[in-house]
Amino acid sequence: MEYDGEYGSEVSDIISTNQQRRKQSFIRKIFTVKERNGREAGGISVDTLEALSDPSFKNHYFSCTELPMSSGEEIQNLRVFVATWNVGGQCPNGNLDLSDFLQVRNEPDIYVLGFQEIVPLNAGNVLVLEDNEPAAKWLALINHSLNGTSRLASKGLKHTASFGGSLFFQKPTYRKLKKTLRTLDGKRLKGCNCVLEMERKASKEFCFLCQESNVNLEDSSSEDDDDSNQTSISLASSKNMKYSLVASKQMVGIFACVWMKKELVQHVGHLRVCCTSRGIMGCLGNKGCISVSMSLYQTTFCFICSHLASGEKEGDELRRNLDVIEILKNTQFPRICKTSYSRMPERILDHDRIIWLGDLNYRIALSYDDAKRLVERKDWLALFDKDQLQAEREAGRVFKGWREGKIYFAPTYKYPFNSDTYYAESVKVSKSKRRTPAWCDRILWRGKGIQQRTYERKELKFSDHRPVCATFLVQVEATSRRLKKVPSFNFQIEDLVTTTRRAYCS
Repeated sequence: MEYDGEYGSEVSDIISTNQQRRKQSFIRKIFTVKERNGREAGGISVDTLEALSDPSFKNHYFSCTELPMSSGEEIQNLRVFVATWNVGGQCPNGNLDLSDFLQVRNEPDIYVLGFQEIVPLNAGNVLVLEDNEPAAKWLALINHSLNGTSRLASKGLKHTASFGGSLFFQKPTYRKLKKTLRTLDGKRLKGCNCVLEMERKASKEFCFLCQESNVNLEDSSSEDDDDSNQTSISLASSKNMKYSLVASKQMVGIFACVWMKKELVQHVGHLRVCCTSRGIMGCLGNKGCISVSMSLYQTTFCFICSHLASGEKEGDELRRNLDVIEILKNTQFPRICKTSYSRMPERILDHDRIIWLGDLNYRIALSYDDAKRLVERKDWLALFDKDQLQAEREAGRVFKGWREGKIYFAPTYKYPFNSDTYYAESVKVSKSKRRTPAWCDRILWRGKGIQQRTYERKELKFSDHRPVCATFLVQVEATSRRLKKVPSFNFQIEDLVTTTRRAYCS
């Protein structure tokens, strides 16, 4: 419809007046609700309609892409202890003291512990039902070393003198013990304790268009029967507890657990666990990895505990390379965050800080006699020149972009149980069964903000492998009540009445 002359001008003025009235009424209703709740919108007065024409006002409320921050980013340095140990299918007893191995006197902020072959890799454990009693015993031992006296009695678990006195209980149930260690004083926190959701909920007066949170922050999650997609972590508040179990998982003989100082646990979010099998036929769990993904403050972490293909024949290193490639390709963490705009990493390489530990099984490309001579001379540099993992990394065939500390310790494999000499030296075996000493057990890392401080082996004779441990200084981006970015709306006040204008003029 078209209007001419004075009549058209009159109608145009009426439309313009109605548009302005509707626009002002819309804005007034919004801020009347806020004033009713005793709030001031970012310190800007809206008592007069003249304030609506202030460009800074419009930009603040309707074109905001980032909410104000109460404080800036802060970088914290955390001490992380990482250890890997192939225990050769041996079940621990109550006399095994892990305090020196775990360096408890140094009081690291985070423990990342990986074990291989915690059960014998026989057909029963691989094909039928894995035995998780050893995993429960390892958890109890670690808890005793990190936190002193055991708190299992207070949780209604029966003790027995048949396994190390008060440390252990009758027929330990891994799932029950894990739940006990992760649920202290009845306090639990969602794995998806999305910081962004809580900040938006606490600061929704800054942007009235933010949708209500669909995450119940008061809800307490329950322990799943199968924790492959574990989404709950404990908030240990007991004065007697220094460390809280954050995550643990067993896949046949591979066992990984992460412990953290209890004051840090509240800053952990988006906890996820993923298992990738690379064993028999490329699909069974006797080989493969357990990966743990989480966020700590604003920094994402990924810890991979793996057991790769064995064998020291020529070409076996290529099978180990393939295991690494397939693990990186197939490991995908589940989406547990209900916030649609959350962008938590789903792949290993997408994380900020990554640490890979385990029995990687790479050998030394020398004959047994040549390797033995270098070991006796402690010529680690010459021995390392023949290390398969080093050669494959330099050739760019595996772990490209990863780093490893210099090795100044003896090969960690293979020993008879409770012995200081390598396997073929103290046990009469045929040439086909003897094993060349090798650095099978390794720790690598990837990402900025990671500095390795120590890299060493420990002299525990419990297994045919020696454990390897490393300490890191890791930077995390920590913020205090930081209000993160919200989706950009990028529209002006005039856009709010576009629909009204079209409806009126049609």
